[in-house]
Amino acid sequence: MTVNFEEKDNKGIITFEIPREEVKKGLDYAFNRVKGTLNVPGFRKGKVPRQIFNNLYGEESLYNDALDHVLPAAYEAAVNESGRSSDIYGQPEMDIKSIEKGQPWVLEATVNLKPEVKLGEYKSLEVEKQDTEVTEEEVNEAIETERQNLAELVLKDSAAEEGDTVVIDYSGSVDGEKFDGGTAENHSLELGSGSFIPGFEEQLVGVEPGAEVAVNVTFPEDYHAEDLAGKEAVFETKVHEIKTKQLPELDDDFAQDVDDEVETLEELINKKRVQLEEAKAAQAKEIEDDEALRQAVENAEVVGGVPYDMTHEEIHRQMDYFLNNLSRQGINPEMYYQITGTTEMDLHEQFEEDAELRTKTNLVLEAIAKTENIEVSDAEIQEEIESLAVQYGLPADQVRNFVTEDMLSSDVKMKKAMSTIIDTKVQK
Repeated sequence: MTVNFEEKDNKGIITFEIPREEVKKGLDYAFNRVKGTLNVPGFRKGKVPRQIFNNLYGEESLYNDALDHVLPAAYEAAVNESGRSSDIYGQPEMDIKSIEKGQPWVLEATVNLKPEVKLGEYKSLEVEKQDTEVTEEEVNEAIETERQNLAELVLKDSAAEEGDTVVIDYSGSVDGEKFDGGTAENHSLELGSGSFIPGFEEQLVGVEPGAEVAVNVTFPEDYHAEDLAGKEAVFETKVHEIKTKQLPELDDDFAQDVDDEVETLEELINKKRVQLEEAKAAQAKEIEDDEALRQAVENAEVVGGVPYDMTHEEIHRQMDYFLNNLSRQGINPEMYYQITGTTEMDLHEQFEEDAELRTKTNLVLEAIAKTENIEVSDAEIQEEIESLAVQYGLPADQVRNFVTEDMLSSDVKMKKAMSTIIDTKVQK
């Protein structure tokens, strides 16, 4: 394939040929598609000879379909042969320069080129050291959380207190009129949970089992049901039962109920401490790494600014990634929008918020990879495939079907560029 690359006004112009043998394959494909639809006197449907077709309709009538068939692979090959594939983004503008019978077809693709990135400091960046100490109070809170998780609800005969669960019937009305969703029977409500309208739970503190009370509340101004927002309501409430939490004793039996790998309470406490230390260390590293990356990106300059169409492309890449993840869970886009009460435009706006920063970050990491002459081995690509296979729950062979070698290599280079930043950071 003959390929010529010219850079002009921040655009790339790739002039390339589609060889005659590829053109012939495209014409054969186009003819086989159309011949079954033809009604030519003297021939059964689908049996029109090629020469008869050419005489009647002209081979030129096949050119559009043939070009559509062969162009994607020809363009990809031309981009790779140009040596500038890593600099090109977005969709090209195609222009046919020559499309003559019996000759190679010549096309010109005008492509977007990524802007120049002038790197600043990206190594040995100073970041504030995060506190990773685990206090006794934090360990005790973790153990107490486990106690709360194992607590049992038992009936009590005395007045309800905050933290107790009341089993109630209620019927709400506004101006004497009942409203949708305002009535329930045998509803369990934990007092102090904040799960009901503000002011409701507080008025049940101190009630006795069997009590009947009128609970007066005012719906918030931003209440989701507009017809109730800001309105005063009365809930006629019947208290059937009051239950209180019975916490387990802090002993070895409790420890074994929490974690069957420990024998004693002391072992559980020590294990919780180690888990908290590991979690804090991981969180601290993430914060410090993010700070180093932020500085590296901030220190760099994208000449001419981040192009809008690159940012737009990033938004849609993130949207596709998000929706594909949902799809693997059996949720299609229409279901997601219905469940969340949002639209495609809402999702677009959500990913638009920091799209420019993400785009600049990617450009900076690519520039670092180029400056550091980062290479990717076959073993690293295989490792990336296996990692994706675990992430998506697919066999490695299937992963290879939907990601190209170039995509894998680019992802690994970006990760290695990131490591160049974070592995050299200095805590202060």
